[in-house]
Parts: sequence; C-alpha cells; structure tokens
Amino acid sequence: MRGAACVALALLVGACGGRARGVLVPEAVNTPGTGRVDMVVATTRALDETNRGVMFSGERGLDARYAEIVVSIPPDANRTRGDVQWPSRLPADPARDFVTVKADVLEKSEVRPVFDRLAAAHRPRRVLVFVHGYNSSFEDAVYRFAQIIHDSGAPVAPVLFTWPSRGQLLAYNYDRESSTYSRDALEEVLSTLAKDPKVDEVSILAHSMGNWVTLETLRQMAIRHGGRLPKKINVVMLAAPDVDVDVFRSQIADIRAPRPQFILFVSQDDRALALSRTIAGNVSRLGAVDPEREPYKSELARFDIKVIDLTKLKTDDPLNHGKFASSPEVVQLIGARLAEGDSVTTMNVSLGERIGQVTTGAAATVGQAAGLVLSAPVAAIDSGTRRSYGERVKQLGGTAADTVSATGSAVVEAPGDLVGPNR
Repeated sequence: MRGAACVALALLVGACGGRARGVLVPEAVNTPGTGRVDMVVATTRALDETNRGVMFSGERGLDARYAEIVVSIPPDANRTRGDVQWPSRLPADPARDFVTVKADVLEKSEVRPVFDRLAAAHRPRRVLVFVHGYNSSFEDAVYRFAQIIHDSGAPVAPVLFTWPSRGQLLAYNYDRESSTYSRDALEEVLSTLAKDPKVDEVSILAHSMGNWVTLETLRQMAIRHGGRLPKKINVVMLAAPDVDVDVFRSQIADIRAPRPQFILFVSQDDRALALSRTIAGNVSRLGAVDPEREPYKSELARFDIKVIDLTKLKTDDPLNHGKFASSPEVVQLIGARLAEGDSVTTMNVSLGERIGQVTTGAAATVGQAAGLVLSAPVAAIDSGTRRSYGERVKQLGGTAADTVSATGSAVVEAPGDLVGPNR
C-alpha cells in the first residue's frame, strides 16, 4: 500500500497542464447563447498588486475591499449543469469556457449604486449572499458562485463574501483562522443589506468552512441586538457545514426566535467531513449527521431546522462534499426556494442508492498532512489542485506518503450511527 501511495504522489507532483490561472482579466464576449452573472463582491483578502487576473490573494487584508465582477457562462448546449468549465488557456473560448467580462475593484462609496442596480432587477428585491468554503482561491469562489446563480435560475442580486483562503490543500489551519478573522466584515455586509430600503429579503448560502464564519457572524449579530437577527434575513442555507455539532448547538441557542429559516444540507457519505471529524477529536461534523437519529432529530426539530439529506444523491464529486453545487437537482431546488418561498423539503432530491459512510481510523499529521489526504482524490483530476498538491508534498516529504498509506489502509464501511466512539 505504501508503494502505491508513493507512486501516486509522484504522478501528482509531476502532473502539468490543465486549468489556466489568472482568469479574471476581462475579455469581450459576443458569442450567441451565453449567459451573464453580474455580482458584487466583498472580501477580507488582500489586493494582489502584481497579477490583475488574480485580483485578490489568499492573504489577509487590513480592511474589507469590494468589486463588481461579470462572468459569461457558455451556452447550455455546450456545458453540463453543475460544472464550472475552466479555460485551459487564455484568452478563453466563451462558447465553451467561463469567461470574465468585467472585473472592477470598487471603493466603498461606489458599492451601493452598483448593488441597487442589481437588486432593482427583481421583484421582490431579494439578495443571495454566498460564503465559500476551505481551499478556495478568489477566482474559485467567483466562478463557483456564478455557476450556482446561473444554474439555479434564482431571481436574486448576487453578493459574494470571500474570506482569505490560500487555496492550498494543506492550509486548513490558516483558512480556519482566516474565516474567524472575517466575522466583523461579514456582519457589516449583512447589516448594510438588512438596513437598505431597496432590499426586501436577504438569504445566505454557506458551504463547508464558510458555515463557521457565517454562524459565528449571525451569533454575534444576535447577541448585539438582544438575541434577534434583522427580519430581512429570512433564509440561511447551511451546505455540508464543517462545524462541530456541539459548537453549533451553542451558536443556534444564542439566536432567539423568530429566527430565519435554517435549511441544513447533509450527507453521511461526505469524505471530507469524515476526515475533518478525525482531525477534530472525533466530534461529529454538522454536515454529516443522520437527521433521523437521536439526539440530532430532536434537536433539529427543536430549533425548527429543515434538513435535506443528500446521502443518496450521486454526483461526480469524489469527496461527496460539494453535492449542493454540482447537482443540477439541488441548485434548481435552491433556485425554486428563493424564487417562490416554497419549502425545499417538499422536493425529492434523494436519488440513487445509499452507500456506507466512509471514515478514516488513522491519525494524520495535524493540520497539513490531513489536508493532503483529504484532497488526494481531487488532485488526480484537477490540474490546479495538482499544482498546489505537488508544492506541499515536496515540503512534507515522507510524512505525507506515510499518512496517505496509513489512512488508505484504514478506510472502512461504517454504520449510520454517528454517536459511537469510533466515528
């Protein structure tokens, strides 16, 4: 097993080609049938002064910055819903690739007119704030959100909140601290939207580690205002949250009724959260609970949290961690909820047969090698991941190979109960 792991690492380190970098340089697009997504961006990342195509780096900025970005989406006939079609070279081909049409850094005073123009296009005037997860570069977050908005058909003004993730597999601890660093900035964004007379409703969609900063922000907002959140924040969607279930219990308890409608997307076969649980002292992650088992069933009901169980849903995501975005059914479900206000629990998205949850029993090198094991399946198919993976493997040396070997040999089929001591 160790020999196979070492060979795999060598192949990944030597891989090249694939996805282009610096895709945020604007290009003219005149291709018929393309779609457009126009979004406002708020970020706590530092401005990248050296590469216009990157715009914002993974380092922490001293103050929040803003931008307007427009992304062109290929015609439906040339793409698969749920996929972000990255260009392999620049300039990109708008008939087949996502292409940046506009990418302007804005001063704070310039944000309101741009946002009001986007909000005015919809009645009622709804806003969707997206908070991305771990291992996301700025351009990753922009293109993923553009895909979600386009594929969902949601009639909303898109607002991306992006925190300083280095977009590197093994920077888990840095990303975690960066998300916490960004709480005050996210609170300012949400408070500004809630106070805007031209906004009727604010919905939030958070993924993975983005749920941590989202929940911490909502909790501190509630504490500042006697336990209640602004009424305009009406829906909070938690997709595959990488959040300790015990911590979540305390976070939600600090938000008094009437609360926004919390909608939780879970999947018990989420490999990323299985490893995160191992790293975090074997405490269950919120995004991997079985909502039909106690104590989760009663606690979710007590806080009126609606649950969408995606365990049976099959996608091409090897980690089963991004089902909410890569499944056409789920993104359309989100769009329908935002458009009509219908409960997402009325739509059947449990497709296919359930497979046993995958978990790891081996200890990983804390923080860094853990991220390596977590992301190895992705590295085999994504060139951007391969590049980052190779850099970190060189840094870790034999430790990474040992960890991959140990963890790979410990993958087992496990029962659905997430309460047991070995989970």
